[in-house]
Amino acid sequence: MSMTLAEKILAAKSGKKRVEPGELIIAKLDMVLANDVTAPIAINEFKKAGGKKVFDRKKISLVPDHFTPNKDIKSAEQAKQLREFAREQNLTHYWDQGEVGIEHALLPEQGVVVPGDLVIGADSHTCTYGALGAFATGVGSTDAAFGMMTGKAWFKVPESIKFVYKGKLNKWVSGKDLILHTIGDIGVDGALYRAMEFTGPVIRKLSMDGRLTMSNMAIEAGGKAGLIEPDEITLKYVRPRAERKWKVYKSDKSAKYEKIIEYDCSKIEPVVSIPHLPENTKPVSKVKNVSIDQSVIGSCTNGRIEDLRITAKLLKGRKVNSRVRCIIFPGTRDIYLQALKEGLIETCVKAGAVFSPPTCGPCLGGHMGILAKGEKAIATTNRNFVGRMGSPESFVYLSSPAVAAASAVAGKIVHPDGVFK
Repeated sequence: MSMTLAEKILAAKSGKKRVEPGELIIAKLDMVLANDVTAPIAINEFKKAGGKKVFDRKKISLVPDHFTPNKDIKSAEQAKQLREFAREQNLTHYWDQGEVGIEHALLPEQGVVVPGDLVIGADSHTCTYGALGAFATGVGSTDAAFGMMTGKAWFKVPESIKFVYKGKLNKWVSGKDLILHTIGDIGVDGALYRAMEFTGPVIRKLSMDGRLTMSNMAIEAGGKAGLIEPDEITLKYVRPRAERKWKVYKSDKSAKYEKIIEYDCSKIEPVVSIPHLPENTKPVSKVKNVSIDQSVIGSCTNGRIEDLRITAKLLKGRKVNSRVRCIIFPGTRDIYLQALKEGLIETCVKAGAVFSPPTCGPCLGGHMGILAKGEKAIATTNRNFVGRMGSPESFVYLSSPAVAAASAVAGKIVHPDGVFK
C-alpha cells in the first residue's frame, strides 16, 4: 500500500485508498487558476458549455498579471473580461491593479494554496505550488473551464522520480542553480509527465523562496508536478497565511519511484542556461565573454524578497553598466512594500536599475523589456526559447539573481565574485 507524495494526494482527492502510475482518475479540485491570457478562453468555453455558476466561488482564482498594467487595447479587453466575470460570479480570489501580483508568487503568499491541495491552473508554471506539498499542474483553458464548472478534473497518475540533494551549497548557489543543474542533467524531457520529488538534506535547509523557485521550473524538465514534502520550514510559511485547514502528505519510505537521482551540491557552482533551451547549462565560470544588453530580475521564478535582497546586496554602491538595461520586477505588492521598507528599491534605483510594478511582461516577451534583433539578455525567468523575450533573433541566458545582478554591473555574464569582493 506504499505510495509517493503525489500518489497520496491524487488518491485522497479521487476518493481512493490507493492509486498507481498510469491509472486514470477523476479528482476533486481545491483551486482552479487562470490569468489574463488564459482566462478569457476558459470563460468563453465555460459559457459555450452552458455554465451559469462556478462550482465554488472561493475555489477560483483569476489573476490579471501577464499584460498588466495593460499594454494595449486587446490586453485591456482581456483584463476587462476577467474583471466582469469575477464580479458576475462574486469570486473571492480576484486581484486587480494595486493588489495584483504575479500569480505564482501571489497565491502562496496569500494563503490561497495550502499543503495537500490539488490545483490546476491554465498556466504551465502552476507546478510552483508543489513547494508547499500540493499537487499542482498546468492545464489547457478548456480543462480550466470545466474545472470551474464541475470542481473536478481527470488525471493520469504519473510515475514519480526522486531527486536527492546532498552536500553543502557553495557561496552564491541557490535553488535556481539547483534546478538549472538538474534540468541540464536530465534534459527538457527528462521528467516528461513525471512527478518530480525534491528531497535530501540540502532541500530541508532551503528557504521557501528557494523551494518555490525549484518547483516552478519542474515543467522545464517536462514534469507534471514538482513536489517538496512539507516540513517545519513549510509550515512556518503557511501558518500565518493559510485561509483554510491543510493536510500534510508524505511519501512512504517504501514507496516505489521510477528512478532516484542524487546530486552532490558541493560540486555545483552558479549555473547559466545558454540559448535556446533551459537544458543548455554551464557553470558560470565556463561562460566566457558574453556581453549583455539587458538584465531582467524577477518573474514567478525569482521575484521574491530573498531574490531582491541578493540583488540589492550586489548592486549596493555600484553602477549598472552603461550598456545594460537592468529591469527588476517584484513578484507581488507585499514583496514590493517589503523591498521599499528595507531600502532595497532605493539601492537598486541608485545603481541605475528600473524598478517595475509586479507583472509577467518581459518574461514572455509581452511588454516592459522586449529584446531587439541581436540583443542578449540574462534573466532570472524560466525559459530561453527562441523569441521568448522579443525578437526571434535575440538571445536569452537564464541564471540566478546573483549572477544576473553581477552581470548587470560587469556588462557581461560573470560569477558574482567578479564584482563582489
